[in-house]
Amino acid sequence: MSVKYIGYHFTIAPKEPATEILIAELGETPFESFIETENGMDAYIQKELWTETILEDIQILKSDEFEISFTVEEIEQVNWNEEWEKNFQPIEVDNTCRVRAPFHEYKEVKYDIVIEPKMSFGTGHHETTFMMIEHLLETDVKDKKTLDMGCGTAILAILAEIKGATPIDAIDIDNWCYLNSIENAERNNCKNITVYEGDATLLKDKKYDIIIANINRNILLGDMQAYTQCLTKEGMLFLSGFYEEDFEAIDQSCRNNGLTFVKKLSRNNWISLKYVN
Repeated sequence: MSVKYIGYHFTIAPKEPATEILIAELGETPFESFIETENGMDAYIQKELWTETILEDIQILKSDEFEISFTVEEIEQVNWNEEWEKNFQPIEVDNTCRVRAPFHEYKEVKYDIVIEPKMSFGTGHHETTFMMIEHLLETDVKDKKTLDMGCGTAILAILAEIKGATPIDAIDIDNWCYLNSIENAERNNCKNITVYEGDATLLKDKKYDIIIANINRNILLGDMQAYTQCLTKEGMLFLSGFYEEDFEAIDQSCRNNGLTFVKKLSRNNWISLKYVN
């Protein structure tokens, strides 16, 4: 028997960070797949799990900061590969790292990463993930103890392992991300990644040579002390998930915690920073 789905097609302005917030809120409901689109994103839920009040507690829909509208349709059966293929093409960073879905053809590159695109965040398409990949590509991570904080799909942890980092912890507060990270680590034959569900409270008594944190400004500012306390001497901190206008606040927080600024990458007003302890 075919599974029927209800599809919501959201138009969102401004698109970021509203799309990310909306996905996080819908992730607490039975919605199971999210696909970013040019003007917003699509969300899918099995019809038997759907109710007319499914969006009642989604707070961002009540916000005055964003304009969010949507249409709804009933779908007999979703061909996820077809949906993802329409919205998710392989990406290549510096002709060195290629991120693709299982249904994409293999192409020989130095670093080939396969991610099941149940949502398009963390696939490398988002500017912040792309820039963090760029940072890792130019960093010697061999035998470095590494943390991927707010790991999403664990793409950065996977790249770190392929480049020789070990051991690697991947942490995300979201249960879907936790489960998907485990799946993707296994898919890429990773042996040195341990995935945890939780937040910065898990970092107590830990030490890392490299910390990757692609989250958002407020969480980064709130957790900066926790990151720096578990960073080894001369350890590296890579940050992203915020805009150019957030640079001063992030930079000040890093300097207040004894870190030295090294480098900034920019992409469509998103930025990514590198600091050394």
